[in-house]
Amino acid sequence: MSNQDKNNIDIGRNIKMIEFLKCELLNSIAILFDTLVRNVKNSQGAILEVLANIILVTYSLGKRLGMDYTTVDKKVQEMAKLHMLEDHHLEKWYGDLSSLNQHLKNRGK
Repeated sequence: MSNQDKNNIDIGRNIKMIEFLKCELLNSIAILFDTLVRNVKNSQGAILEVLANIILVTYSLGKRLGMDYTTVDKKVQEMAKLHMLEDHHLEKWYGDLSSLNQHLKNRGK
């Protein structure tokens, strides 16, 4: 098999994986919404599982699109800082963005 053939296979496989990850992300969001609507008793474990899957799929999709995990983390941190400066409700009411920013800082150490 020539290098050209291998490159075409790799590109095709990557495109197929990107499409799969997009579907997986949408499916996970639908499951999250469904779980929240049902308000099932003791659903915290199910919610945690689907949130973790959304994060996993998002990192994987970024990787397939040419972004490494650190770049994604830095962008999230940058956006958190921006929203903090803009006095976003998540920050103003709960301090969530400062907390996330600190988490990402500690993770990078």
